[in-house]
Amino acid sequence: MTNWKKKAWVLPLAMACSLPFISNSYAESEVGAKVQSLSHLSQSAPTVRHLNIEEWRTSAGSKVLFVEAHDLPMFDIQLTFAAGSSRDGNKPGVALLTNAMLNEGVKGKDVTEIAKTFEGVGADFGNGSYRDMAIVSLRSLTEAKKSQVALNLLTDVISAPTFPKSSFDRLKDQLLTGFEIDKKTPNKIMTKAFYDKLYGDHPYAHNIAGNPESVKEMTIKDLESFYKKTYTAKNLVIAIVGDLSKKQAKEIAEKISNSLPKGEVLPVIASPIPAKAGKYHTEFTSQQMHISMGELGVTRNDPDYVALSVGNQILGGGNLTSRLMKEVRERRGLTYGIYSGFSTMQVAGPFSIGLQTRAEMTEGSIGLIKEVVRDYLAKGPTQQELDDTKREIAGNFPLVNASNSSIVGQLGSIGFYNLPLDYLEDYMSKVQALTVEQVKTAMNKHINVDDFIIVTVGPTVKQQALPTPTEGDKKVMGAPN
Repeated sequence: MTNWKKKAWVLPLAMACSLPFISNSYAESEVGAKVQSLSHLSQSAPTVRHLNIEEWRTSAGSKVLFVEAHDLPMFDIQLTFAAGSSRDGNKPGVALLTNAMLNEGVKGKDVTEIAKTFEGVGADFGNGSYRDMAIVSLRSLTEAKKSQVALNLLTDVISAPTFPKSSFDRLKDQLLTGFEIDKKTPNKIMTKAFYDKLYGDHPYAHNIAGNPESVKEMTIKDLESFYKKTYTAKNLVIAIVGDLSKKQAKEIAEKISNSLPKGEVLPVIASPIPAKAGKYHTEFTSQQMHISMGELGVTRNDPDYVALSVGNQILGGGNLTSRLMKEVRERRGLTYGIYSGFSTMQVAGPFSIGLQTRAEMTEGSIGLIKEVVRDYLAKGPTQQELDDTKREIAGNFPLVNASNSSIVGQLGSIGFYNLPLDYLEDYMSKVQALTVEQVKTAMNKHINVDDFIIVTVGPTVKQQALPTPTEGDKKVMGAPN
């Protein structure tokens, strides 16, 4: 959960590759009855929790997902609106600024007073904006006197923000400063170029934070217009987890939903058109070359999602045993890290592979990566790789529902992407049932090296031949700038 103190959204953001699950390291344990704030809750090892997810609609049309959990005297709420940057239209950045301004002011309270009020009752408030969605979250103690204060203020924040000009100007300045920093950050340049080339005119193409021109021209009226269109009851998924009865959860959901205008369910945005394969370079003074390569991937509810998640974990999912890490890092010493992933969204998100390497090894590294991917697609994973990955996923699975905060995030995704209620448990059974051939088929269906967009950011230098596998060592290994 994003705490109000952090304001992580104020700098331009790029969507990270999504994982099969969103886990949270916060693991709850039993505590005494007189908890005064959430910081008093201690940590313990995660345990497997079997979830009984209940779903209903409020009278105003909001979808609600609820899990009753009485282990701790607290509850979590996540409000997910179809109000991400893909809804920006001709005002890039308006979704992020609108979401960021929600807790900057309500009647009788400015941003400092809002923060102090939440803190005074031991509650945590968070907000964030992404390509598909905008999120508002609350963690509160169940004690009636404290929870009512937190819930009343949450309702005010989402239903009656005042959009104060002083805050608006401050946040715009922060974004503009962030854009200047981005110009000097090769990874930011690379991510922006990759999305631009991959998506073209599609709503996913532009930076979530917009651009200097759009932010400078943005007005409070633009935010108010976007808010009225997107922050409505029918455009909202409410996820609730914690020490509440179903009756209490229904009352909370009704309170939240009825505070908003009903509005309409916004249609899913159009699917992107596949881009033509190509290579694009941005000159940047550095010893390193930043490389991103990939193509359009899949949606969050694609039937091949499970097989692709497992298949990608073997190819380049982030551990030292992946195919790409073994060949590009361990055997060749070309980088400290190389990762691949499907960033799944409402419509096709990207499949991408990213790394940094020494500039003189750029062409060789790109060729080697293509070779590794082609070999993987041709042969598929080994049975040993598949078995090891299944065990790894099974070992990590308890983290998926180890804490209320991780569960509420999962419920938000299930509701927003219209996934079945048994998705989490069904995921594990599907993983364990996968065969080598099923993984190979899914990966070949959705990955074609010849269709890759390749983006490089760094200096143009004379290229060198790759070291042989036995020559790879730290002397030729890439290092972050």
